[in-house]
Amino acid sequence: MAANAPHGQQRLLQALDMLSLLVAVLRADGSVLYANAALEQHMGMSRRILEGADFTQFFTDPALLQTALLAASSNDFAALRYEANLKRLHQEPVPVHVNVAPTDVQGEVLVELWPLEQQVRQDREERLLEQAQAHKELIRNLAHEIKNPLGGIRGAAQLLEMELQSPDLAEYTQVIVHEADRLQSLVDRLLAPHRHPHQVGDVNIHEVCERVRSLILVEHPQGLRVQRDYDTSIPEFRGDRAQLIQALLNIVQNAAQALADRIVQGDACITLRTRVARQVTFGRQRYKLALELHVIDNGPGVPDAIRDRIFYPLVSGRDGGSGLGLTLAQTFVQQHHGLIECESAPGRTDFRILIPLP
Repeated sequence: MAANAPHGQQRLLQALDMLSLLVAVLRADGSVLYANAALEQHMGMSRRILEGADFTQFFTDPALLQTALLAASSNDFAALRYEANLKRLHQEPVPVHVNVAPTDVQGEVLVELWPLEQQVRQDREERLLEQAQAHKELIRNLAHEIKNPLGGIRGAAQLLEMELQSPDLAEYTQVIVHEADRLQSLVDRLLAPHRHPHQVGDVNIHEVCERVRSLILVEHPQGLRVQRDYDTSIPEFRGDRAQLIQALLNIVQNAAQALADRIVQGDACITLRTRVARQVTFGRQRYKLALELHVIDNGPGVPDAIRDRIFYPLVSGRDGGSGLGLTLAQTFVQQHHGLIECESAPGRTDFRILIPLP
Protein backbone atom coordinates (compact mmCIF):
# COMPACT_ATOMS: atom_id res chain seq x y z
CA MET A 1 0.00 0.00 0.00
CA ALA A 2 2.75 2.43 1.01
CA ALA A 3 4.64 2.18 -2.28
CA ASN A 4 1.59 3.03 -4.40
CA ALA A 5 0.05 5.63 -2.07
CA PRO A 6 -0.10 9.34 -2.96
CA HIS A 7 2.56 11.57 -1.42
CA GLY A 8 0.31 12.87 1.36
CA GLN A 9 -0.78 9.38 2.30
CA GLN A 10 2.82 8.16 2.30
CA ARG A 11 3.69 10.87 4.83
CA LEU A 12 0.79 9.73 7.00
CA LEU A 13 1.99 6.12 6.86
CA GLN A 14 5.51 7.23 7.77
CA ALA A 15 4.06 9.05 10.77
CA LEU A 16 2.18 5.90 11.82
CA ASP A 17 5.50 4.02 11.72
CA MET A 18 6.82 6.36 14.42
CA LEU A 19 4.06 5.39 16.86
CA SER A 20 4.42 2.80 19.64
CA LEU A 21 0.69 2.14 19.15
CA LEU A 22 -0.09 -0.97 17.04
CA VAL A 23 -1.91 0.18 13.89
CA ALA A 24 -3.38 -1.66 10.90
CA VAL A 25 -5.45 -0.43 7.95
CA LEU A 26 -7.84 -3.15 6.78
CA ARG A 27 -10.22 -3.74 3.92
CA ALA A 28 -13.83 -4.47 4.82
CA ASP A 29 -13.14 -8.21 4.44
CA GLY A 30 -10.39 -8.04 7.10
CA SER A 31 -7.38 -8.31 4.79
CA VAL A 32 -4.44 -6.10 5.77
CA LEU A 33 -3.63 -3.11 3.56
CA TYR A 34 -1.01 -1.65 5.89
CA ALA A 35 0.69 -2.60 9.19
CA ASN A 36 2.92 -0.15 11.04
CA ALA A 37 6.36 -1.00 12.43
CA ALA A 38 5.10 -1.44 16.01
CA LEU A 39 2.53 -4.04 14.90
CA GLU A 40 5.12 -5.81 12.75
CA GLN A 41 7.46 -5.96 15.75
CA HIS A 42 4.79 -7.08 18.19
CA MET A 43 3.49 -9.86 15.95
CA GLY A 44 6.96 -11.17 15.13
CA MET A 45 6.13 -11.05 11.40
CA SER A 46 7.42 -8.95 8.55
CA ARG A 47 5.16 -6.37 6.91
CA ARG A 48 5.36 -8.39 3.69
CA ILE A 49 3.72 -11.37 5.44
CA LEU A 50 1.12 -9.27 7.28
CA GLU A 51 -0.09 -7.26 4.29
CA GLY A 52 -2.79 -9.19 2.47
CA ALA A 53 -3.35 -11.59 5.39
CA ASP A 54 -6.73 -11.99 7.08
CA PHE A 55 -6.24 -9.92 10.23
CA THR A 56 -9.27 -11.41 11.99
CA GLN A 57 -7.44 -14.75 12.21
CA PHE A 58 -4.79 -13.19 14.47
CA PHE A 59 -7.35 -12.99 17.28
CA THR A 60 -8.50 -15.86 19.48
CA ASP A 61 -12.10 -14.79 18.70
CA PRO A 62 -12.14 -13.63 15.04
CA ALA A 63 -15.90 -12.96 15.12
CA LEU A 64 -15.48 -9.84 17.30
CA LEU A 65 -13.38 -8.05 14.68
CA GLN A 66 -15.48 -9.41 11.80
CA THR A 67 -18.59 -7.87 13.38
CA ALA A 68 -16.79 -4.57 14.04
CA LEU A 69 -15.54 -4.38 10.42
CA LEU A 70 -19.02 -5.00 9.08
CA ALA A 71 -20.44 -2.22 11.22
CA ALA A 72 -17.56 0.17 10.36
CA SER A 73 -18.05 -0.42 6.63
CA SER A 74 -21.71 0.51 7.05
CA ASN A 75 -20.76 3.66 9.01
CA ASP A 76 -22.89 2.48 11.93
CA PHE A 77 -20.56 4.20 14.43
CA ALA A 78 -17.68 6.66 14.67
CA ALA A 79 -15.51 4.25 16.64
CA LEU A 80 -15.98 0.91 18.37
CA ARG A 81 -13.86 -0.20 21.33
CA TYR A 82 -13.59 -3.66 22.86
CA GLU A 83 -11.03 -5.99 24.44
CA ALA A 84 -9.62 -9.06 22.74
CA ASN A 85 -6.67 -11.47 22.73
CA LEU A 86 -4.11 -11.02 19.95
CA LYS A 87 -2.10 -14.05 18.81
CA ARG A 88 1.66 -13.77 18.32
CA LEU A 89 4.21 -16.00 16.57
CA HIS A 90 5.55 -18.67 18.98
CA GLN A 91 4.15 -16.77 21.99
CA GLU A 92 1.08 -16.70 24.17
CA PRO A 93 -1.82 -14.46 23.04
CA VAL A 94 -1.71 -11.00 24.61
CA PRO A 95 -4.76 -9.05 25.84
CA VAL A 96 -5.30 -5.80 23.92
CA HIS A 97 -7.68 -2.85 23.77
CA VAL A 98 -9.03 -2.65 20.20
CA ASN A 99 -10.32 0.54 18.57
CA VAL A 100 -12.02 0.17 15.17
CA ALA A 101 -12.96 3.25 13.12
CA PRO A 102 -13.83 3.92 9.45
CA THR A 103 -11.39 6.06 7.45
CA ASP A 104 -12.02 8.76 4.87
CA VAL A 105 -11.35 6.19 2.15
CA GLN A 106 -14.35 4.06 1.21
CA GLY A 107 -13.86 0.40 2.15
CA GLU A 108 -10.88 0.99 4.47
CA VAL A 109 -10.97 0.61 8.26
CA LEU A 110 -8.42 1.77 10.83
CA VAL A 111 -7.67 -0.66 13.69
CA GLU A 112 -5.63 0.51 16.69
CA LEU A 113 -4.38 -1.87 19.38
CA TRP A 114 -3.08 -1.12 22.88
CA PRO A 115 -1.38 -4.14 24.50
CA LEU A 116 -2.44 -4.30 28.15
CA GLU A 117 0.89 -5.92 28.95
CA GLN A 118 2.91 -2.94 27.70
CA GLN A 119 2.57 -0.82 30.85
CA VAL A 120 2.94 -3.86 33.06
CA ARG A 121 6.09 -4.87 31.16
CA GLN A 122 7.58 -1.38 31.41
CA ASP A 123 6.90 -1.25 35.15
CA ARG A 124 8.47 -4.69 35.56
CA GLU A 125 11.54 -3.64 33.54
CA GLU A 126 12.09 -0.58 35.70
CA ARG A 127 11.62 -2.58 38.89
CA LEU A 128 14.04 -5.30 37.75
CA LEU A 129 16.65 -2.72 36.72
CA GLU A 130 16.45 -1.07 40.12
CA GLN A 131 16.65 -4.42 41.92
CA ALA A 132 19.55 -5.61 39.75
CA GLN A 133 21.46 -2.39 40.41
CA ALA A 134 20.89 -2.71 44.16
CA HIS A 135 22.01 -6.35 44.13
CA LYS A 136 25.14 -5.55 42.12
CA GLU A 137 26.05 -2.74 44.50
CA LEU A 138 25.58 -5.04 47.49
CA ILE A 139 27.58 -7.87 45.92
CA ARG A 140 30.40 -5.50 44.93
CA ASN A 141 30.62 -4.11 48.47
CA LEU A 142 30.60 -7.61 49.96
CA ALA A 143 33.27 -8.76 47.50
CA HIS A 144 35.56 -5.91 48.55
CA GLU A 145 34.97 -6.74 52.22
CA ILE A 146 35.78 -10.42 51.64
CA LYS A 147 38.80 -9.87 49.40
CA ASN A 148 41.25 -8.49 51.99
CA PRO A 149 40.64 -11.09 54.75
CA LEU A 150 40.99 -13.89 52.18
CA GLY A 151 44.59 -12.92 51.48
CA GLY A 152 45.34 -12.96 55.19
CA ILE A 153 43.70 -16.36 55.69
CA ARG A 154 45.64 -17.88 52.79
CA GLY A 155 48.97 -16.45 53.97
CA ALA A 156 48.40 -17.60 57.55
CA ALA A 157 47.56 -21.12 56.36
CA GLN A 158 50.78 -21.30 54.33
CA LEU A 159 52.86 -20.09 57.31
CA LEU A 160 51.14 -22.62 59.57
CA GLU A 161 51.90 -25.42 57.10
CA MET A 162 55.61 -24.55 57.24
CA GLU A 163 55.59 -24.89 61.05
CA LEU A 164 53.68 -28.16 61.22
CA GLN A 165 55.63 -31.37 61.81
CA SER A 166 52.88 -33.82 60.82
CA PRO A 167 52.07 -34.33 57.11
CA ASP A 168 48.52 -35.31 58.14
CA LEU A 169 47.93 -31.88 59.65
CA ALA A 170 49.40 -30.20 56.55
CA GLU A 171 46.52 -31.72 54.58
CA TYR A 172 44.13 -29.47 56.52
CA THR A 173 46.09 -26.34 55.70
CA GLN A 174 45.95 -27.33 52.02
CA VAL A 175 42.16 -27.45 52.28
CA ILE A 176 42.20 -23.90 53.71
CA VAL A 177 44.47 -22.65 50.88
CA HIS A 178 42.36 -24.38 48.23
CA GLU A 179 39.08 -22.94 49.55
CA ALA A 180 40.62 -19.47 49.91
CA ASP A 181 41.73 -19.65 46.25
CA ARG A 182 38.22 -20.75 45.21
CA LEU A 183 36.63 -17.83 47.07
CA GLN A 184 39.23 -15.45 45.61
CA SER A 185 38.30 -16.63 42.11
CA LEU A 186 34.60 -16.06 42.88
CA VAL A 187 35.32 -12.55 44.21
CA ASP A 188 37.38 -11.71 41.11
CA ARG A 189 34.46 -12.77 38.89
CA LEU A 190 32.04 -10.67 40.93
CA LEU A 191 34.26 -7.62 40.49
CA ALA A 192 35.23 -8.32 36.85
CA PRO A 193 32.61 -6.12 35.08
CA HIS A 194 33.65 -3.07 37.08
CA ARG A 195 37.40 -3.44 36.58
CA HIS A 196 37.70 -3.41 32.82
CA PRO A 197 37.00 -0.19 30.90
CA HIS A 198 34.79 -0.20 27.81
CA GLN A 199 36.88 -0.98 24.68
CA VAL A 200 34.65 0.66 22.07
CA GLY A 201 34.94 -0.11 18.37
CA ASP A 202 32.82 -1.11 15.37
CA VAL A 203 30.89 -4.31 16.08
CA ASN A 204 29.41 -6.69 13.52
CA ILE A 205 26.90 -8.73 15.50
CA HIS A 206 27.15 -11.68 13.13
CA GLU A 207 30.88 -11.94 13.69
CA VAL A 208 30.07 -12.07 17.41
CA CYS A 209 27.48 -14.80 16.78
CA GLU A 210 29.85 -16.86 14.62
CA ARG A 211 32.62 -16.61 17.23
CA VAL A 212 30.27 -17.87 19.96
CA ARG A 213 28.86 -20.55 17.67
CA SER A 214 32.31 -21.94 16.91
CA LEU A 215 33.26 -21.96 20.62
CA ILE A 216 30.12 -23.79 21.71
CA LEU A 217 30.44 -26.40 18.93
CA VAL A 218 34.02 -27.12 20.00
CA GLU A 219 32.68 -27.66 23.52
CA HIS A 220 29.76 -29.83 22.29
CA PRO A 221 30.80 -31.48 18.99
CA GLN A 222 28.10 -34.17 19.21
CA GLY A 223 24.36 -34.01 19.86
CA LEU A 224 23.91 -30.22 19.56
CA ARG A 225 22.89 -28.17 16.50
CA VAL A 226 23.43 -24.40 16.56
CA GLN A 227 21.22 -22.94 13.84
CA ARG A 228 21.70 -19.53 12.23
CA ASP A 229 18.77 -17.25 11.44
CA TYR A 230 20.41 -13.93 10.58
CA ASP A 231 19.15 -10.66 9.16
CA THR A 232 22.33 -9.71 7.29
CA SER A 233 21.09 -6.15 6.71
CA ILE A 234 21.78 -5.21 10.36
CA PRO A 235 24.40 -2.44 10.37
CA GLU A 236 27.56 -2.31 12.46
CA PHE A 237 27.35 -0.32 15.68
CA ARG A 238 29.74 1.05 18.27
CA GLY A 239 30.36 -1.29 21.18
CA ASP A 240 32.77 -3.51 23.09
CA ARG A 241 33.18 -6.64 20.96
CA ALA A 242 34.85 -8.68 23.72
CA GLN A 243 32.08 -7.88 26.21
CA LEU A 244 29.36 -8.81 23.72
CA ILE A 245 31.09 -12.10 22.86
CA GLN A 246 31.29 -12.92 26.57
CA ALA A 247 27.67 -11.91 27.19
CA LEU A 248 26.37 -14.04 24.31
CA LEU A 249 28.69 -16.94 25.20
CA ASN A 250 27.37 -16.96 28.78
CA ILE A 251 23.77 -17.16 27.54
CA VAL A 252 24.53 -19.88 24.96
CA GLN A 253 26.54 -21.90 27.50
CA ASN A 254 23.65 -21.57 29.92
CA ALA A 255 21.33 -22.94 27.20
CA ALA A 256 23.72 -25.80 26.42
CA GLN A 257 23.89 -26.78 30.09
CA ALA A 258 20.08 -26.85 30.23
CA LEU A 259 20.11 -29.10 27.14
CA ALA A 260 22.40 -31.73 28.71
CA ASP A 261 19.81 -34.53 28.48
CA ARG A 262 18.84 -33.68 24.91
CA ILE A 263 22.52 -33.49 23.88
CA VAL A 264 22.87 -37.09 25.09
CA GLN A 265 19.78 -38.00 23.03
CA GLY A 266 21.24 -36.14 20.04
CA ASP A 267 18.33 -33.74 19.37
CA ALA A 268 19.44 -30.58 21.20
CA CYS A 269 19.07 -27.34 19.25
CA ILE A 270 20.03 -23.72 19.86
CA THR A 271 18.99 -21.01 17.39
CA LEU A 272 20.81 -17.68 17.04
CA ARG A 273 18.36 -15.23 15.46
CA THR A 274 19.02 -11.56 14.62
CA ARG A 275 16.40 -9.01 13.67
CA VAL A 276 15.96 -5.24 13.54
CA ALA A 277 13.33 -3.98 15.98
CA ARG A 278 11.65 -0.67 15.13
CA GLN A 279 10.19 1.91 17.50
CA VAL A 280 10.92 0.01 20.70
CA THR A 281 11.00 1.24 24.28
CA PHE A 282 13.28 -0.21 26.94
CA GLY A 283 15.30 1.21 29.79
CA ARG A 284 12.90 4.21 29.86
CA GLN A 285 14.11 5.24 26.40
CA ARG A 286 12.43 4.97 23.00
CA TYR A 287 14.64 3.93 20.09
CA LYS A 288 13.91 4.14 16.39
CA LEU A 289 16.00 1.04 15.68
CA ALA A 290 17.40 -1.67 17.91
CA LEU A 291 19.24 -4.95 17.47
CA GLU A 292 17.13 -7.92 18.56
CA LEU A 293 19.26 -11.00 19.17
CA HIS A 294 17.49 -14.20 20.24
CA VAL A 295 19.04 -17.30 21.78
CA ILE A 296 16.34 -19.99 21.54
CA ASP A 297 16.73 -23.53 22.86
CA ASN A 298 14.47 -26.59 23.00
CA GLY A 299 15.35 -27.45 26.59
CA PRO A 300 13.14 -28.03 29.65
CA GLY A 301 12.67 -24.34 30.41
CA VAL A 302 13.70 -22.15 33.34
CA PRO A 303 12.43 -23.48 36.70
CA ASP A 304 9.46 -21.46 37.99
CA ALA A 305 11.18 -20.97 41.35
CA ILE A 306 13.97 -18.84 39.86
CA ARG A 307 12.35 -17.42 36.69
CA ASP A 308 12.06 -13.89 38.11
CA ARG A 309 15.58 -14.00 39.58
CA ILE A 310 17.73 -15.56 36.88
CA PHE A 311 19.76 -12.38 36.34
CA TYR A 312 20.47 -11.92 40.05
CA PRO A 313 24.00 -12.73 41.27
CA LEU A 314 24.55 -16.22 42.71
CA VAL A 315 21.18 -17.57 41.45
CA SER A 316 21.62 -20.81 39.48
CA GLY A 317 19.25 -23.43 38.16
CA ARG A 318 21.78 -26.28 38.37
CA ASP A 319 23.93 -27.88 41.04
CA GLY A 320 27.45 -26.51 41.08
CA GLY A 321 26.61 -23.39 39.05
CA SER A 322 28.16 -20.11 40.18
CA GLY A 323 25.06 -18.09 39.29
CA LEU A 324 27.22 -15.40 37.69
CA GLY A 325 27.00 -16.11 33.94
CA LEU A 326 23.66 -14.41 33.28
CA THR A 327 24.45 -11.63 35.75
CA LEU A 328 27.62 -10.76 33.83
CA ALA A 329 25.75 -11.02 30.51
CA GLN A 330 23.08 -8.58 31.72
CA THR A 331 25.76 -6.20 33.06
CA PHE A 332 27.68 -6.17 29.76
CA VAL A 333 24.49 -5.61 27.74
CA GLN A 334 23.36 -2.82 30.08
CA GLN A 335 26.72 -1.13 29.49
CA HIS A 336 25.59 -0.95 25.83
CA HIS A 337 22.31 0.73 26.99
CA GLY A 338 20.46 -2.51 26.29
CA LEU A 339 18.77 -5.26 28.25
CA ILE A 340 18.12 -9.00 28.21
CA GLU A 341 14.65 -10.52 28.54
CA CYS A 342 13.64 -14.15 28.92
CA GLU A 343 10.48 -16.00 27.97
CA SER A 344 10.46 -19.65 28.93
CA ALA A 345 8.17 -22.66 28.75
CA PRO A 346 8.90 -26.41 28.64
CA GLY A 347 10.43 -27.11 25.23
CA ARG A 348 11.27 -23.51 24.36
CA THR A 349 13.33 -20.84 26.13
CA ASP A 350 14.01 -17.53 24.39
CA PHE A 351 16.62 -15.08 25.68
CA ARG A 352 16.19 -11.78 23.81
CA ILE A 353 18.99 -9.21 23.78
CA LEU A 354 18.01 -5.65 22.82
CA ILE A 355 20.71 -3.06 21.96
CA PRO A 356 20.08 0.35 20.36
CA LEU A 357 21.29 0.79 16.78
CA PRO A 358 22.47 4.07 15.21
